[in-house]
Amino acid sequence: MEPGPIPDSPIATRRTPEDLRSRRWFGPADLRSFGHRSRAMQMGYAPEEWTGRPVIAILNTWSDLQPCHTHFKTRVEDVKRGILMAGGFPVELPALSLSESFLKPTSMLYRNMLAMEAEELIRAHPIDGVVLMGGCDKTTPALLLGATSAGVPAIYVPAGPMLRGNWQGRILGSGSDSWKYWDELRAGKITDQDWLGVEGGIARSPGTCMTMGTASTMTAIAEAIGMVLPGGSSIPAADAGHIRLCSESGRRIVDMVWEDLTPARIQTRPAFENAIAVAMAMGCSSNAIIHLIAMARRAGHDIGLADFERASRRVPVIANVRPTGDAYLMEDFFYAGGIRGLMSRMTDHLHLDCMTVTGCTLGENIEGARVFNDDVIRTLDRPIYGEGSLAVLTGNLAPDGCVIKPAAMDQRFLKHTGPAVVFDDYAALKRAVDDEHWDITADHVLVLRNAGPQGGPGMPEWGMLPMPKALLKQGHRDMLRLSDARMSGTSYGACVLHVAPESFVGGPLALLRDNDLVSIDVEARTIRMEVDDAELERRRALHTPLQPRYERGYGWVYTRHIQQANEGCDFDFLRTDFGAPVGEPAIY
Repeated sequence: MEPGPIPDSPIATRRTPEDLRSRRWFGPADLRSFGHRSRAMQMGYAPEEWTGRPVIAILNTWSDLQPCHTHFKTRVEDVKRGILMAGGFPVELPALSLSESFLKPTSMLYRNMLAMEAEELIRAHPIDGVVLMGGCDKTTPALLLGATSAGVPAIYVPAGPMLRGNWQGRILGSGSDSWKYWDELRAGKITDQDWLGVEGGIARSPGTCMTMGTASTMTAIAEAIGMVLPGGSSIPAADAGHIRLCSESGRRIVDMVWEDLTPARIQTRPAFENAIAVAMAMGCSSNAIIHLIAMARRAGHDIGLADFERASRRVPVIANVRPTGDAYLMEDFFYAGGIRGLMSRMTDHLHLDCMTVTGCTLGENIEGARVFNDDVIRTLDRPIYGEGSLAVLTGNLAPDGCVIKPAAMDQRFLKHTGPAVVFDDYAALKRAVDDEHWDITADHVLVLRNAGPQGGPGMPEWGMLPMPKALLKQGHRDMLRLSDARMSGTSYGACVLHVAPESFVGGPLALLRDNDLVSIDVEARTIRMEVDDAELERRRALHTPLQPRYERGYGWVYTRHIQQANEGCDFDFLRTDFGAPVGEPAIY
């Protein structure tokens, strides 16, 4: 099965070789350019290979500790092949690889580091256009953030999801089945040998998580915004179509340079509204909110939680993919028609006139798209869930908002009041939940604080707080859980996340105490602690602020400049409105 056809771009070629940005490095008849040309020749390149040709950077996030991108070591050659075919000059620039599996304390701590690196790699080198190779959770927003600020033509190549997992004839999904079978092991329902089988069978090819986790959510969002070739975000990593996508992306970026088709011409406010609608329809990861807000604001558009809330009320979940769906994985989604098929079923919720990397509109890109399995990609009148994937709650516990994923939780907790059990750090929480004799009920509200952007630090994926072992043995598999952390997009459960402001900076969550009643009402979009204002003020007067997590290095920069979850967790000094745009580097 192939991705959608790439329409012929109607944009008239208007740039000339004299207009190329790289000409500032290679063109002048001076000593500095002599140095640039001679050093290129030192590497074995002839002047004919770059003269009058766009220099295309390939930002490759491959590494030996990045399982999602293991195939990038060879896929980069396919991108280069496409660039050469179209008359460009490819240069590979290795970039920081944010491995969700191995990077600690959390890859989110380093998203902005990769965004800054991507921006500076592009700006500081003789680059006319860029191919961004990513896919693992934070690499997609990070690379797009950097490319947006750099401003040269850019195209995104997603890593693609891995193949389905398998154990004893059962289909396994990344993350979702990890949490499921871990609970079964802790409840004594499966053996250690069973657990080893799950461990060996759940990830069996290159690629990102094959559930609708953050990786597939963000690559789909990148395509909905218009930064990926049609259908490219759905192709499995192991499929030969992915090789062809890499080559096609390489060919297309060269034309984008001649057309001067920059991110600013693609990433309009309506494009981000498209991304929000598609995310809701796909049963997206809760992390989509943080990343999309950051990406939109970096592009100069004031997208916020209210935009997600409006879409949540209008756009139902129609992708039957775990963990929101009950059966299928991304491989099935691809065979069923992929992202083009899904978008073809929700055109009333999309701005079809938005420009994309093809040089054509989103509407033109999805023209002729079909759905081949109506159970995997539902129609709007037969959804998986009647509202969007995520809901935004506000109240005295989260005056700046928090997030819950109602489509992937026990529905009895949609409206719930229960006594809080509060933990100030993850280690204490872990000790408690592993106690088989803990006197806790499923009506309690499990709370973790000091796990937000500054408190974590880096807002780790601790928000899917583990179920207490005592409750698992009683047969319970869900309870209301609350934190200022994030959770894996592959996870599920009644988890309230991204509480803002976070407790570490003195948000109301810092004032919550054991046995305070916590109430949520997802339909009404409210969350509150049943404590009167006078008592909260008394507690605030007694509250002792916590010390910063870092005293040097990148962590020092991070904790002093990171914005809150409702603002996208970008650095304040990277905001579009922070100061004058960064100009071209001086060359002397």
